[in-house]
Amino acid sequence: MADEETGSEGIEETQAASLSDSEGEAAPVEDDHKPTLEEVREHSRRKTFGIRAASAAVMLAVVVGTYYFVGDFGLDVLVGAIAAICFIEFIFLVIRATANIPYRLAAILAGAAYIGLAAVILIDFDIQSFYISIAVVILADTFAYIFGTLIGGPRILPKVSPNKTWAGLLGGMFGGFLALTPLIYLSSQIAGVLDTQALLVAAIAGPLLAIIALAGDLFESWLKRKAGVKDSSRLIPGHGGFLDRFDGLIPVSIVVGILVTLAI
Repeated sequence: MADEETGSEGIEETQAASLSDSEGEAAPVEDDHKPTLEEVREHSRRKTFGIRAASAAVMLAVVVGTYYFVGDFGLDVLVGAIAAICFIEFIFLVIRATANIPYRLAAILAGAAYIGLAAVILIDFDIQSFYISIAVVILADTFAYIFGTLIGGPRILPKVSPNKTWAGLLGGMFGGFLALTPLIYLSSQIAGVLDTQALLVAAIAGPLLAIIALAGDLFESWLKRKAGVKDSSRLIPGHGGFLDRFDGLIPVSIVVGILVTLAI
């Protein structure tokens, strides 16, 4: 859930100074107002929103197109390739975050298990579970951005991710609710039987999965802070790296896989 993430405060403070200087050169002003850190964050969000939206649309089109034209095998190869890139970026962050060799090795092994398990579960999913996991993350991400931008307010962990707000969390939970509940309701209507128990489970599971997606996002933000970098890489315009984009999907897919297994 990288929607509200804008980088470290040191980078933003530098941007604030440069933004003030460039604006001062562009036109004469009556006072010496310098943009605050909050104004720089808002400027950064608006500047990158279009790029982020376009990148997200392209990635979603690639996933849908791969399944439509190539089928399950092509989708499995795509998931494996993305997981491999995420793991490489994870190793890069771990190496920058600590110089302690035993800690590095332990973290890399844990990351291999974490990312690898998510990849195996996504590959093993039926197409419905696959797209449900993606839909939850996308809608949670989108509504967290909308609520966080429009409402703002207190931040959850400002030292880890300065732009993650409680309002954004509520928006993400609402997005998770929208991702699951209408789908279950439509399925019940098609089947001709209203499954109230399934609707209740969806109404609870959607927001909880949104919280899990946020936890994955915050974990990666913490790791980037430790590594002293803004993004895991620069491979995706507007998003940074693949790990920046899929940090919420990794834990969500694991939890959905567990729930699907328990339901069988």
